[in-house]
Amino acid sequence: MRKRVLCDENLPHKLRVLIPEHDLFTVAYMGWIGVKNGHLLSVAECEGFDVLITSDQGFPHQQNMSGRNLAVLLLPTPDWKIVKEQAREIVVAIDAAKPRTFVHMRSGEPTKAL
Repeated sequence: MRKRVLCDENLPHKLRVLIPEHDLFTVAYMGWIGVKNGHLLSVAECEGFDVLITSDQGFPHQQNMSGRNLAVLLLPTPDWKIVKEQAREIVVAIDAAKPRTFVHMRSGEPTKAL
């Protein structure tokens, strides 16, 4: 099932071309640069996004996902070389992402956290 995925502004825009299985949009494309994390989650939900991808390591400690209708996929780094190498694992994590969860990518292996 195709999901609507939002890439946070801290990630390379080129990520969109690596994941053709889903509909990826960037925060910049949506006009949301500078929107703070909590508000970004709310805006993304209102626009029908299923997953937010970010490399902001503080995100899980700053946001409560209970009651949310989307998932957050946390990449270990915004470094393009590493992100590119993890493209297949990112697709798997997006496919498996469930609302109200954080999915942490570590060493290429997705691990869920509530």
